[in-house]
This record gives sequence, C-alpha cells and structure tokens, in this order.
Amino acid sequence: MDAHEYADLDATALAALVRDRQVSAAELQEAATTALDAVNPELNALVGTRFDSPLDYAADGPFAGVPFAIKDLILHAEGVPQAAGTRMLGPGVPMPADTHLMTRFRRAGLATLGRTATPELGFNATTEPVSNGPVHNPWDTSRSAGGSSGGSAALVAARALPVAHASDGGGSIRIPAASCGLVGLKPSQGRTSPGPDYADPLLGMGIEFVLTRTVRDCAGLLDAVHGHEPGDRYLLPDPQRPFLDEVTAGSRPLRVALRTTPFSGSGSVDPRCVEATEAVARALEGLGHVVETADLDLDADAFDAANLVGWASFLADGVDGLAAALGVEPGPDVLEAATLACAEYGRGLRASDLYAADRVFNATRRAVAACHQRHDVVLSPTMNVPNTPLGYLDQDDASRDARGWYDHIFSTAGFTALSNVTGNPAISLPLGRTEEGWPVGVQLGAAYGAEATLLALAGDLERALPWEQHRP
Repeated sequence: MDAHEYADLDATALAALVRDRQVSAAELQEAATTALDAVNPELNALVGTRFDSPLDYAADGPFAGVPFAIKDLILHAEGVPQAAGTRMLGPGVPMPADTHLMTRFRRAGLATLGRTATPELGFNATTEPVSNGPVHNPWDTSRSAGGSSGGSAALVAARALPVAHASDGGGSIRIPAASCGLVGLKPSQGRTSPGPDYADPLLGMGIEFVLTRTVRDCAGLLDAVHGHEPGDRYLLPDPQRPFLDEVTAGSRPLRVALRTTPFSGSGSVDPRCVEATEAVARALEGLGHVVETADLDLDADAFDAANLVGWASFLADGVDGLAAALGVEPGPDVLEAATLACAEYGRGLRASDLYAADRVFNATRRAVAACHQRHDVVLSPTMNVPNTPLGYLDQDDASRDARGWYDHIFSTAGFTALSNVTGNPAISLPLGRTEEGWPVGVQLGAAYGAEATLLALAGDLERALPWEQHRP
C-alpha cells in the first residue's frame, strides 16, 4: 500500500483491510511513516521525531494496526516522554505508566507512532508554543490549526493519520476540528475515563477522545474506548446499541434549537459561520426535523468569570506542581507570559471563589438541561470565525492579564465552553466552506449522555452534505 492509497481511507476501512489480510499492519504503518515524513516538515505537528516503531497494541483489537498518535498533554503512555507544550518540562519527562484511556487505545489496536503538539498546558485555541513552534493548518499554512489539539488535527486533516488522540476543556477537540475540516466529538463527562491521575480534570470540564475525518470512525472508536474504570466518579449507562449502529440507522425526527450568537465571550461572529449554520438548519428541516430559534437563560458575564476561575486554578495547580517536582522556578524563561499571568491569578483565588464558580456552573447546567427538555439538539457555529491567522492568539504576549487572555481566546470561540461546563456531548462537523476554500465547523450539542442522538444525526448530515471530496 502506498501513501496515496492509505490517505484515501479512513480508520474503519484500513482496519478492515488488515482484518481481511489484504494489507498487513506493517504495510499500513510504513505508508503512515511515509506520509508523516512528507507533511510534518511543513506542518510542524509532531513533538520530537516520530517513533521508529509503534507502541505495543492488541493485534486482535477492532482497529488493529491503524496508525495513531497521542496528544502531548494529559494522556500518558508508559515510557513515553510528556512535555505538555512547555519549556518547564524540556524535551519531556518519561511517564511511569499508561493512563486508563491509553490502555483502551492499545486494546482497540491503535498503533501509536508519535506525539502531537499542544499549546503550553493546553490553554489556547491555537497551537503555537514557544517550546515547539507553530503548527500550520494544512488548508492554508498561514493559518492556525486550532488548539489545544492542533497537532493532532493538522496530521489527520493532511491525511498522514486517519485518527489521533485529542482532549477538550473548553473546545480543544471541536476548535481544531472546525479549523481543519474534521469530525470532533467532545463526549459526555465520564464517557471516557480520566483516571488514574484525575477524577474531575479542570473542575470536571476536561474530557479526552479523538479527532477523525468520518462520523463512522468517531462512533466506532467511541464504541472501542468508552467505559467506566474502578474509582471513576461517573458511571454512565452503556448505550442501548453500539454507537456505530446509530450512524448507520440515522436519526429519528428531532426538535432542533438554532443559536448563532455566542454563549460566552465578547466576540462577534463571522457572517460565514452564521451562513453555514443556517444552511445546516435548512438541511435539517429538509430531513424532517423541526428547527426553531431558541434562547438560553444564561448569565454570560457570570459564566465567563466562573470559567476563568476554573482555568486559572487548574493552571496554578499544574504550574506549581511541576515547579515543585522539577525544582524549577516558574518565570518567563520557562513559561509563556499568559500562562504566568493566569497562574498568578489562580494562586490568589480563595476556596470561596471556587465554590462561587461551582454555583454558576450548577445554574448553567440546569438552564441547559431545561433547554433540552424542549429541544433534542442545539445547533450553532463551532467557532466565531472559520480559523485564526498564526500569531493572533499569542500566549507569550505580556500585555494581557489573566482576564484579558481569557477574553482574547474566547472572542474566537464563544460557542464551545458551554458543553464543557455542563458535561454534555457536542460535536463539530465540517459542513461549511469559505470563499478561500477553508472549512467552517458547525456544532451540534445534546443532553448529557446523548451521544447516540448526536452520532445518528451526524451520520445523516454526512450523507446529505458530504465533505469527503473537500481536501486540503
């Protein structure tokens, strides 16, 4: 199999070739390394060099031998260094053991070939760390691939990998998916295990999964890796049938709420993002769904203040924990300016500030839950803009304090953080195009635990408005 044949196929098709012995896993991985070596010099999406051979994986897994990469943040693979996009960790500190999700990725048969770039400690909507340099968007290399899973998104969009690990604390799966023309599902809180290192990462806002090019890959991989581990705080009921079956079966008639103004942040919305979303609303009506404009009873100012508390406290804890473990003094020689500002703000927070933020989060969850009593799905743009130019979200800009940095990020991404706070699932689909040919992401959000609803509807939209022919 050459690299061009490989690039034409999604993970499901590649796994079937291996399972049917039409292609060996070694041939797949050779094609992947050829593709990675071809695109990465221009994209700068890998951290360090690709692995000489894949990490161990189960040869009988449903995706046995399918090339894969892990984001250099949160997830741990035994013996593999992690640098988290920060100079504090230098080339990276080898991890002593797999996290639970990494074990499940191995069990699924995914063949990990490298680490993908992330912004410093994940707090950015682009991936341009000082430690590793900017990741370039394969649709236009002057533009950002999004963040914080930008390295993974760039490689999947460029077809060097069919799938890659990603994580999402405020949109970090969906923002890169929108920027790079991919399928990006943020699962419900607890659908994938955060253990053993975390119970509620980022005050419960953080969740890990993958980025894919097709809905069936997204569903099949969720079937492969979802589930509770001993000690996890949340125990979601198993789906009534495999998520992949939902994609094939399609959706029942749904009540859809259309929203084109941001849930949070102060940014305006690019008309092209609004137009793409409204076009999807019309397509949904044509498929038999009821679409109506609906508003949410949310206090956006209180939401943003509480979300900043969540992020800043998490960054302060991470920075101070690393500093103590490594014997390194946090400062501008090892941390970017916005990271330092947010960590300093986080250190000054009191316990009462965290409880106050939790009260806002509770009110937000209940307001969104009330909306989902009336509507099955909320339809919105994924981002305020199709993408951002490289350099726009400069995490090393010393002119911004913590709130200024938060506002700057979410002026470009005012639609994504809501589902992190509620714990609800949300998916970005590449359903729009700009005059430059860039993809435009459209987001669907559902009630807690309702991934089946999203994936069934996403499957219908992929068939009605196919995006496979659009390639960077």
